[in-house]
Amino acid sequence: MGNRGHSASGSVRITRANARFQQWQALLGNRAKRQRAGEFPVQGVRPISLVVEFGWPVHTLIYDAERPLSDWAEQMLKTAGGERVAMAPNLLRELGGKDEDIPELVAVAGLPDDELSRIQVGPSFLGVVFDRPNNPGNIGTMARSLDAFDGVGLIVTGHAADPYDPRSVRASTGSLLTLPVVRSPSHREVLAWVERLRAQGQPLTVVGTDENGACDVAELDLTGPTLLVIGNETTGLSAGWRQACDTMARIPMAGSASSLNAASAATVVLYEAARQRRSHTT
Repeated sequence: MGNRGHSASGSVRITRANARFQQWQALLGNRAKRQRAGEFPVQGVRPISLVVEFGWPVHTLIYDAERPLSDWAEQMLKTAGGERVAMAPNLLRELGGKDEDIPELVAVAGLPDDELSRIQVGPSFLGVVFDRPNNPGNIGTMARSLDAFDGVGLIVTGHAADPYDPRSVRASTGSLLTLPVVRSPSHREVLAWVERLRAQGQPLTVVGTDENGACDVAELDLTGPTLLVIGNETTGLSAGWRQACDTMARIPMAGSASSLNAASAATVVLYEAARQRRSHTT
């Protein structure tokens, strides 16, 4: 089981790869175990700071047992909730996601509910659906762009990579933690949500993207409440989403490329929406 005791400060101390360490280690690469435990690891200064700033439930904060901590780390230990664990540096390196560095802290945060009601829709709503993504890094990059261009919610539909995979959180540089990310079994649940919003008076437009779309994205009016739908990296949008979109837009391109990476395509359309909205208000 390893050596585990309590330090003078009241923290649990772990110096060997005991069962608890192995449980946290499994969260790094096993989606089913993250889901079953209801928690996920958070690595890096900015993501951990955002977890605390945005009030995520911190179950555990793990720190290096053998070195003085920075003012930042001390502040996180002081303000975050949850259990404190002092860990041997060789073990902490394995939880940190970088072979060469030993992190000061690793947090374990609670997973949020996958409820579409977490996404607030108003007159300036801008959200993204990512349909069946394969790559967790693309989810994180999309969340980063959505955050940068004033989007307010990301929905991941179908059989897909996990937004709470450490690769996704890392690619988002923490933006995944600043806006609601909701996983939905299919397009049907999202479309039912869209219809409820429309029934409440929200004129929500669902815009799909495709290289053969009916019009250039710059020709669309993206100043109203907009839900952008981006397809799988290889196969594009599902038939269900193609049928459900109010319009299909294309991104005009030169050169030999026939299409953009899914996260890049989302970034282009989100920038265009932000550009139109700035012009609309000036």
